[in-house]
Order: sequence, then structure tokens, then C-alpha cells
Amino acid sequence: MTQSRTTPVFAMLLALSAVFLVVLPFVSTFDDALTAVGIQLGIAAPLQAIVPVEVRVTVAILGVFGIHAASAGNQLVVWNSSGAPQTLFISWNCVGWQSLILLGLSFAVGLRGPMGWASRVEVIVFGILGTVLVNLVRIATVCLLAAAAGYLPAILFHDYGGTLLLVGWLFIFWFIAFRWLLPNHASLNPLALSTS
Repeated sequence: MTQSRTTPVFAMLLALSAVFLVVLPFVSTFDDALTAVGIQLGIAAPLQAIVPVEVRVTVAILGVFGIHAASAGNQLVVWNSSGAPQTLFISWNCVGWQSLILLGLSFAVGLRGPMGWASRVEVIVFGILGTVLVNLVRIATVCLLAAAAGYLPAILFHDYGGTLLLVGWLFIFWFIAFRWLLPNHASLNPLALSTS
């Protein structure tokens, strides 16, 4: 009996999910530790340069859904249905760089074995673009919650819901990757649907 190529990546994601659920109450502390490491590595300044762009894109996403929002540098203002503004500050630590680290770990497991470079690049580009989009959706959701339900629900989603959203995205991403982006390996995929 041969082991499926998808087993290691899904096993790793399942293990990460279990760890995330166990440590979810300590996510804030963990984020503080990652922030300290990020500052020591010097990634704060480059990521801070990305924030205004991400804030403007988030305002555009909110506009698509009819939510009145505006941006000024790292600040995003969203108005609720009664017209009251809610100001949110987006820092370099909110752009989702931690999710790219987890995506990279999943690449290290999921892209092992025989496959062409074109397939690897396709999977990597799709994964990065999807993760960036998920982070934008996460930020937009925090803004929507701040406008509709207030500060506390927005913070709860920011601290906990965003993690669950990322884990869900990684499972969906690897299912898509093994099903459609790596077609040469579809016969090794236990989740592949029969086409005959």
C-alpha cells in the first residue's frame, strides 16, 4: 500500500489546526512574541510601507459591499448605519505576514516529490495571491464588525476568527492545488473525484 502525496500536507495542516485551537487563548501572547522577533529581524519597516496600500484596497473591498469607508495612511474609518464613524489603525503587524510563514511551511511539505518547476511556481503564486486575498478579507471583516457590532466583536474576530479563516484557507488551497494545479498527481490524491 502506497502513501498518498497529499497525506503529509493535510496531516501537517491538521496538526497545525489542532495546535492553533489549543493555543487560541494564547494567540495574543504568541503574536507579541512574533512581533518582537519581526522587529529584531527588521521586517517592521518594509511591512509598514505595505500598510497604506492594503488599507486602500480594504476600503475598495468595503465599497463593493456598500460600506462607506475612507483611508488616511494607516488609518481606516468605517461608518455604521447610523452614520457614526469607527476609526481603526492598521499596523505592520496586521498585514498577515504570519500567514505567509505558515503558507511557506505548507509549501515545504506539499511541494516535495516529483513535479515540474512550472507546477511548483503555479502553486506558489496561487498560494501567495490567495493568502493575500484572505488577509484582505480578514481585515475587511474586522472593519465590517467594527461598524456593525462594535469594537469587541471586531477584536474577537481579529484575534481568533482570523486564525480559523487562515487554517480554512490552507485546507482549501491544498485541495485545489492537488485537484487542479498538480493534475499529474491527481491519481495519488484521495480527495480527487472520479471523472469516469
